[in-house]
Amino acid sequence: MYLFNTLKRCKEEFVPIDENNVRMYVCGPTVYDRAHLGNAKTPVVFDVLYRVLCNKYGKNHVTYVSNITDVDDKILNKHKETGKSIREITEQTYQWYVDDMAKLNVLAPNYRPRATEYINEMIELVELLLKERHAYEAQGHVLFDVDSMPNYGFLSGRSMKEMIAGARIEVADYKKNPADFVLWKPSDADQPGWNSPWGYGRPGWHLECSAMSSKLLGNSFDIHGGGSDLIFPHHENECAQSLCAHPGEKFANYWVHGGMLMVDGVKMSKSLGNFYTIDQVLEKAPAEALRLLFLTTHYHQPFNFTFEGLEAAKQTLDKFYNALLRVKDMACDSSSADERIVNALEDDINTPLALSYIHELVNTLNKAESDVDKAKAKTTLLKSAELLGILWQNPEEWFKGSVGDEAQEIEKLIAQRAEAKKNKDYALADKIRNDLKEKGIILEDSPQGTTWKKI
Repeated sequence: MYLFNTLKRCKEEFVPIDENNVRMYVCGPTVYDRAHLGNAKTPVVFDVLYRVLCNKYGKNHVTYVSNITDVDDKILNKHKETGKSIREITEQTYQWYVDDMAKLNVLAPNYRPRATEYINEMIELVELLLKERHAYEAQGHVLFDVDSMPNYGFLSGRSMKEMIAGARIEVADYKKNPADFVLWKPSDADQPGWNSPWGYGRPGWHLECSAMSSKLLGNSFDIHGGGSDLIFPHHENECAQSLCAHPGEKFANYWVHGGMLMVDGVKMSKSLGNFYTIDQVLEKAPAEALRLLFLTTHYHQPFNFTFEGLEAAKQTLDKFYNALLRVKDMACDSSSADERIVNALEDDINTPLALSYIHELVNTLNKAESDVDKAKAKTTLLKSAELLGILWQNPEEWFKGSVGDEAQEIEKLIAQRAEAKKNKDYALADKIRNDLKEKGIILEDSPQGTTWKKI
């Protein structure tokens, strides 16, 4: 198995520290508003990696952690903007995120820790850094001293000058170096905070992931992932904290980063009017179409979202589910996933190549004639698709789509049509069929009765 390791700037063989406990940590969202497309792409990518690791090493031998940041200045700003309590904001937005992930068929990680549940671990980490002389106190703050780490910047490969220029450096006269970053900062009485040796305050953003990954996965683990926008400063600063607090440990052996997300060829931005939340996109197409669209581009490359691409992904799924609809009553056999797809995904999560083989498997299923061949083709397709997290739905339900309360009305019209045909009123029967077709509902008659699907 191979992964592109940002740390080495190349693709290299993946060798876990312990095959009986393969460990992966992926940075999750800050819960202050509806999750956007970028919040969706990263979990989908690492969900595929999680599935591949489970397939290779066994589900019980993989530990996957993806955190939730529920204490952050963005949350404070939302509180001031809306007047809602911080708890109300974080609880509501957390549930929105979890629901969105379920719609996208993203498997729940083994642990989804919230930052506020690990404050004690964060305080302990700051104390270690102070003890090792990698941090200092200044005006109620505790800051990491970047000059105390000779190779600071090794993950991103940036010089100190580049790092200062490329980061949103908070100017403060109490910093020894402008690049020094906050580990702990004071909170006002109306802000969330916890008692600490340095007074009432709250952790810096970078500190959270270092503390939670160490607690749940150990000081050295296998894979740390996230979007490429996190390489600097977030992941760089995580490295600094964790390695300096735990000398002799490696922190993460493989750093895996997804490419930048763009919309219509430019970076997604509210100011450009091309910013979309997951729920906004899912008003246009099923969640599975969005998941498939993400997988058509290699995770390491920039991904360009368009609504035309989303519609094309939906049409591709129509083709896949049509093949499965023809064998909906066919039982699966003992076949396993296609070896070519397993190999493609174990080669740096090559989802575009894997999907090309899915198309071949669909064609094989369509051409299968005997029951034995149909069962084998169906099983191989479903087992292979499972690694990608697609084709999990009942094909009949897929084509009925999100029609909500319309379903009952459609079934009533189908019954009326059946009665009309029984009474030889074919004009009425045809009218019902045509009316439904105009609404995007296709009827299919068979000896077993009439079924319908949405197009």
